[in-house]
Amino acid sequence: MYSEKKNINILTSLLVAHGIRHAVVCPGSRNAPIVHNLFEHPKIKCYPVTDERSAGFFALGIAQATQQAVVVCVTSGSALLNLAPAVAEAHEQHYRIVVISADRPQRWIEQLDGQTLPQPNAFNTLVNKSVTLPENINDDENHWYCNRLVNEALLATRFPADGPVHINVPIAEPLFGFMVEELPEERVIHRRFEGCDGTQVARWLWEAKRPMVVIGQYFSDIHLYDNDTRRKALELMDTLGVVLSERLCNLPLQTIHVDETLSLIGEQDEYLPDFILYFGGTVVSKRLKQFMRRAKDAKVVMINQDGNIHDVSMHLTDVVQMRDVEDLFYALLDLYNAKSELTNINTPELKNSRTHDFQYKWARVLSFARNISNNYQPAFSQMATVKYFEEQMADMECDYHVHYANSLPIRLANIYAEKPVYCNRGVNGIEGSLSTAAGFAAATDDYVFCVIGDLSFFYDQNALWNQNLKGNLRIILLNNGGGGIFSNLKGLEQSEARRRFVAGEHHTQAQGICAQNDIGYLRARTMEEMQIGVVTLITKNTKRPMLLEVLTDMEADTKALNDYYQQMKQLWQKENGKPSENLRR
Repeated sequence: MYSEKKNINILTSLLVAHGIRHAVVCPGSRNAPIVHNLFEHPKIKCYPVTDERSAGFFALGIAQATQQAVVVCVTSGSALLNLAPAVAEAHEQHYRIVVISADRPQRWIEQLDGQTLPQPNAFNTLVNKSVTLPENINDDENHWYCNRLVNEALLATRFPADGPVHINVPIAEPLFGFMVEELPEERVIHRRFEGCDGTQVARWLWEAKRPMVVIGQYFSDIHLYDNDTRRKALELMDTLGVVLSERLCNLPLQTIHVDETLSLIGEQDEYLPDFILYFGGTVVSKRLKQFMRRAKDAKVVMINQDGNIHDVSMHLTDVVQMRDVEDLFYALLDLYNAKSELTNINTPELKNSRTHDFQYKWARVLSFARNISNNYQPAFSQMATVKYFEEQMADMECDYHVHYANSLPIRLANIYAEKPVYCNRGVNGIEGSLSTAAGFAAATDDYVFCVIGDLSFFYDQNALWNQNLKGNLRIILLNNGGGGIFSNLKGLEQSEARRRFVAGEHHTQAQGICAQNDIGYLRARTMEEMQIGVVTLITKNTKRPMLLEVLTDMEADTKALNDYYQQMKQLWQKENGKPSENLRR
């Protein structure tokens, strides 16, 4: 029988799953539930040692003899600090010591309660990683969080080099309930280290029955954008399964309307994949994240350069550290060529042989969303402005770069942009978007366009107070008097604080700012003025930066976007003869 503390049971299950077979345990009441579990499990051999100073070195000796990771478990308070010399030695010798410390609940730290001190990060840089598990596992998200932390810590015993880690476990009273018959079967995350050439990932993708590739923000060498290897590999991925990407993927793919498509399919399980390959950084769409989190039975593989766990799907099974995704592209093409030689197939025949209901369903709804998006004509609004701007950019013959600010602008880019775009999507803040575009423009002679909302612009207006600006910087300011995206948050309309206090309602315009910084200024209040302004912004030859301020109405902006989704919903229902769920942004 095991402890009734869920965080301890998750920890124990993963220790065994990661191959831990030896544990040095020290006496104490707070760590008694952990010690009980370690003793109870048949695959773990326990070694009782009373003095923590000796226990740490005793564990080091076992690690040296077995070349395996070894647990040393102590109670709360100063007991943990007594392990410091052994942890330091394990750090210098690169041995895998897993320090597990029981802790009092956070609410009792520094409250003159017995055996309490701040235990998280007690060893600072002497350990590869330090985590503190959640105390209460009362829902799926907390369970996922606890699982992820333990996986991260145990993987860190080997990354970036072999060494010790620290897992701190807050435990509230009562401590001594042991009525759980079996440990939970926990998800184990595997890490494949640098040097993986992508062959295994390519095989996983090839062999999956319902494979999906999700591409987040990705930007390597811009000169490789239309690289022949990239294009062929992406075509092959699309042949083998379903590729979902946003414009931030910056790869030679046509615009894929992810948000719209996921709105149409709703909660239908037949669209769920059995394998997800994720590479690149963040994705904008919350729906896409929620969709991946619904795919609970899928094998989820993430490729990144740092080998760290970024568990967007909450079901990550493998993280592959790879110098560049280009390695995967080459591996996938090599695998295809090898199979072609064996079976004498070509790409069209392969596509026919691999086409199944899963791909057909996705292809149909993706095509539908794209057609509706191409044909929808919004009234004068921020949406209409971005649509017209991107249409004009399609005819641009000179080199240019487009920066989109966060919030609504980057979401509109995902609908209309066909070429690579930049966005500070790493943290997704409103600050600095204009300054980043200004810095980019200072370092190139190409045209640099920045499409930015009003709150982001006025927050970062000092980007224009800069002596390095040139005439190649062109700005489209979408000003509707506040944070328009807040109009699309369901339920927020019930709050009287929404417009003034949440959405940052204002009556500020940019003409004065432009005048004081010698920025050419254009203003548009109608569809015709906007179109003339966009063309002028793109074509006018000037030695100073230019800004087009498009003044719209927040309600009209909201209506244009809602009408877009509503029209898509109605046409999809008409074509399929049944309603679709969750169509609003």
